[in-house]
Amino acid sequence: MASVGFADCAVLPKSFPAGLTDKLLCAIMYLLNQYNWYKGVEPVEIIISGNSSKPIYAQITEQLKAQIMDGTLHAGESLPSMRSLAKSLHVSVITVQRAYEELQRDGFLETTVGRGSFVADQNPEIYREEQQRKAEEHLLAAAEIARVSGISLESLVQALTIFYREEE
Repeated sequence: MASVGFADCAVLPKSFPAGLTDKLLCAIMYLLNQYNWYKGVEPVEIIISGNSSKPIYAQITEQLKAQIMDGTLHAGESLPSMRSLAKSLHVSVITVQRAYEELQRDGFLETTVGRGSFVADQNPEIYREEQQRKAEEHLLAAAEIARVSGISLESLVQALTIFYREEE
């Protein structure tokens, strides 16, 4: 999310009433973004879905993990404070705290009291495990489709073997 100007109030939810309130909130969001930019904290792009069956903390965790894995967030990069992120997402600080704690436990974040949370140096083993977990999710989906469609295990293994060897 880039810094917003006063003319660009896209940071506000569409449900806010028009008028002075939304202009004031937009000004506050603008100042918060400017402060974060000054402090060297890049805003993170997180989209919370109210229709998802996943808890909000899990949505935050997954999206931050994905941004770390794909290089959008780099090792040593500062993340917004829990309070700041909670405010920008309109969620509880406890929700963000739970997401950060899970990311820290999994080795994706380092948190220091008084300094904040930072993207941890990437451990190649953690990266490999995360990629394997993603592959297993896709394989599970493929297995379920094959089972329902009457595709044999042998055909599925043969297709996977062909796809795997295509890259070699």
